[in-house]
Amino acid sequence: MESQNLRSEVTEFILTGITNSPELQGLLFVVFFLNYMAIVVGNLGLIILTRVDSHLQTPMYFFLRHLAFVDLGYSTTIGPKMLVGLIEGKHIISYNGCAIQLFFYAMFIISELFILSAMAYDRYVAICNPLYYMVIMSDMVCWLLVSMPYLYSTMVSLVVTIKLFKLSFCKSNIIRHFYCDGAPLLSITCSDISEIEFIIKIFASFNLVSSLLIVLISYMFILVTILRMNSSEGRQKAFSTFGSHLTGVVVFYGTLIFIYLQPQSSHSFDTDKIASVFYTLVIPMLNPLIYSLRNKEVKGALGRFFKKSCKLSL
Repeated sequence: MESQNLRSEVTEFILTGITNSPELQGLLFVVFFLNYMAIVVGNLGLIILTRVDSHLQTPMYFFLRHLAFVDLGYSTTIGPKMLVGLIEGKHIISYNGCAIQLFFYAMFIISELFILSAMAYDRYVAICNPLYYMVIMSDMVCWLLVSMPYLYSTMVSLVVTIKLFKLSFCKSNIIRHFYCDGAPLLSITCSDISEIEFIIKIFASFNLVSSLLIVLISYMFILVTILRMNSSEGRQKAFSTFGSHLTGVVVFYGTLIFIYLQPQSSHSFDTDKIASVFYTLVIPMLNPLIYSLRNKEVKGALGRFFKKSCKLSL
């Protein structure tokens, strides 16, 4: 009964933020404001560009558009709220706001895992079966490969969020993070967490292993095909078509593995904060650069877009 009464009193949570130093709040606000603006401009620009340019109406850019959408999604779930906290000097989020933030954050992160897998499969088909590429990667198949991750991630996020927020938070209302995440929330509950911990571990393991397995198998077939090519020019061209995706995958999966596969004895919320800043606010900024600066078609589309804009302004 006492736990229930304490739970009912929790109407808001206090986030510890990235740092407790008041003198760094202003500097961090400037840095992360510029960072978030770069995320919005880069990802929104990529979405618009791959939508309007006729040369980018291929499956590869279809998946790239959805990758930009989920990058923009989870950074927006976290970034603006964090910036408001830096301005006010206090990081407070309502009980319902915390649940909503956790739901959307988890949904977009899980979606990104499987969209990266779909992109790896797309590159496998393009390099290993180029003659049948447009037949295999039809519009219906492309939509199926992005709609399934969205539906699945929504279901998983809903289950985890509902289960987690049925717990009693009676130890404290202080979350040792700069956004609402599962592990910091579990650390302040006084309820039995064995069931929700099991659910999270099962889903997290399945999501990470299955999506990474698809990527690795696709890459294995791609590398075998490239090594069998007689022409060095052909090998270079093939490498260039999935080099950007390989870079994005290594950065994203590497950070997630670092966070979630740490030994429990060395697990630290401070370490998690640094890694979380990287994959929630840095990777969404880097992805548009990774997929555009190394891509001649995207650079060509940007040139055509600016040229057309200049003509219209005149």
